[in-house]
Amino acid sequence: MKPINVLEVIRQGQIGGGESHLLDLVSGFDNTVNPVVLAFTPGQMIDAFRTHGVKCYVIETSHPFDIRIIKQIRELIKKEQIQIIHAHGSRAASNVALIAKMMKMPLVYTVHGWSFHQDQSALISYLRARSEKIICNLSNQVICVSGSNQQTGIQTFGLKRSVVIENGINLSRFNPNNSFKEIRKEFDFDMSDFIVGFIGRITLQKDPINFIKSIAIANKQDPKIKGLLVGEGDMKDEAMAYIKENSLEDVIRTSNFRNDIPDLLNAIDVFCLPSLWEGLSIALLEAMAMGKALVVTPTDGTKEVIVDKVNGLIAQYNNPNNLAERYLTYFKDSILKEKCEKEAKALIEKRFDSKLVSERVTEVYKSFIQD
Repeated sequence: MKPINVLEVIRQGQIGGGESHLLDLVSGFDNTVNPVVLAFTPGQMIDAFRTHGVKCYVIETSHPFDIRIIKQIRELIKKEQIQIIHAHGSRAASNVALIAKMMKMPLVYTVHGWSFHQDQSALISYLRARSEKIICNLSNQVICVSGSNQQTGIQTFGLKRSVVIENGINLSRFNPNNSFKEIRKEFDFDMSDFIVGFIGRITLQKDPINFIKSIAIANKQDPKIKGLLVGEGDMKDEAMAYIKENSLEDVIRTSNFRNDIPDLLNAIDVFCLPSLWEGLSIALLEAMAMGKALVVTPTDGTKEVIVDKVNGLIAQYNNPNNLAERYLTYFKDSILKEKCEKEAKALIEKRFDSKLVSERVTEVYKSFIQD
């Protein structure tokens, strides 16, 4: 059987949760799949793929449905003899769904969290749900990264043709027994500091301002509690301005996006994911694999893997005081902290290996070629 030529489409070339998923997914394919990556912005993910010999294209656009790029995408599909299109996220899917239909090609759509969520107005949420329904109806197979994500789609707009394939991560890379750089010295933390980390995209979805507020609150309770904010996004300037305006530079260290995520995770005591919505966060799984204590909000996906006071602590949405209380709970109760770390790591090893994800997605691709 010849390799299946699959166009893997992602919104941005920068590395975030969905992009990390795609990196691990592609690296796990065997010789039955020939992936070609298309992104709508350049970035580190594209550079990483090219370093590993994966063919990549960038057709730049910031619009969710841009008719100006249809011709370019069609030409790319013909040039690479693409047989299946796999869109990762709604922004990517919106730019290829109609093209797949017009060219009579199978479309696989992986949902990395629905584009409608609880912080939107009723009208915006309704319109987003309608657009998701259209994309899903145009897709031959919808992949949900968590069972609760799938149920949300079913309950909201009658999602059909869906399967759950949970995210996975590279357990060799995210292994606390590896050797790591001395990140604490780099950021001028003391060894006695209790560091709470936020590592990811600095966007509305991730609620970075309330994370910053929570660190300030906890630090007033005990000055050993400090924060590490790492990432980039459209709220980065606002986050940096808030830190400066409130004189928090000595309490919260910051950095742009970095590739050494395992080193960063190794350096912190607690990983915080205060998101307003998620499919199943890759960053969360990475932190679990590294044996980190977790403070999270109960989003889709997260609430399927984190049980409060068993393998993490669950905090309320939009509540910096509640986040701070959770940090202080770990700070004061080392036995609970060690228990949660151990249980989180055990769950990852049992259930979330990225190699299994690649195998299951490959079977989805084969089902269309065999038909």
